[in-house]
Amino acid sequence: MRHCYVLRVFTREEKGGNHLGVVTDVTGLPERGMQDIAIANGFSETVFIDWRDGGVPLVRIFTPGRELPFAGHPLVGAAWVLGMIGPGTCDRMMCGVGEIPFRMVGDVVWVDTPMVESVRSAPEAEAIALAAGLPSPLAAWWADMPLPYLVMDLGFAETVADASPDLEALVEHGAEMCYLIAQTRQGYKTRFFAPRDRIAEDPATGSAASALAAIRRHIGEGSGTATIHQGDEIGAPSTIQLAWDERFASIGGTVRRDEVRVLEI
Repeated sequence: MRHCYVLRVFTREEKGGNHLGVVTDVTGLPERGMQDIAIANGFSETVFIDWRDGGVPLVRIFTPGRELPFAGHPLVGAAWVLGMIGPGTCDRMMCGVGEIPFRMVGDVVWVDTPMVESVRSAPEAEAIALAAGLPSPLAAWWADMPLPYLVMDLGFAETVADASPDLEALVEHGAEMCYLIAQTRQGYKTRFFAPRDRIAEDPATGSAASALAAIRRHIGEGSGTATIHQGDEIGAPSTIQLAWDERFASIGGTVRRDEVRVLEI
């Protein structure tokens, strides 16, 4: 028997956010058991914190379909649990891409993710968009997070909001992680689709925000900040704060706890 904290990460004024399960006791829990818990939860991710040996906590991130080396909202949620519930004595954690520092500024939790270097243009995005029933992008890039994310700039917030991609076509054309963006006066309007991981649409995607920071740096903006709005189309309004420099993409947001589940496994 162990506990699973159910959080909403990247909330917007107490509403919305992306649901996350956080399991803090992994004693005797095999990898298959972690995957089963992630499937049973049904959230886009469930994170498992292993701090049995002291030192820097290790976090493992599972979608209902597989384990991921890196994902943003699980790291923010894990940081909130470590800082708010306990023991509150560390300021970094380890995941599949290395050590992740974190901090709390007021009620905003920030994690500093390594700046991604692998960004390249995606000339094939126009054909992918056509096959998936999406408008032709104004620009598109691949960002390795380390899984490849296809980021397509659709130009207008309304175009992003109205998008209805054929998810099977995205998978067939290699765009298993697809991030639609449009810059606005308020920041960015975004949507994220990950059909390979049984996620039709994600309410708030921290790793995609990190990809956006890498792209901004790639096109010549060595540092900056942005506010990202996501999740409105699926009834989960979410807000991600983003800051970046040459070394880090920092993602921040507010977190709310909904419940604590008792797991029999």
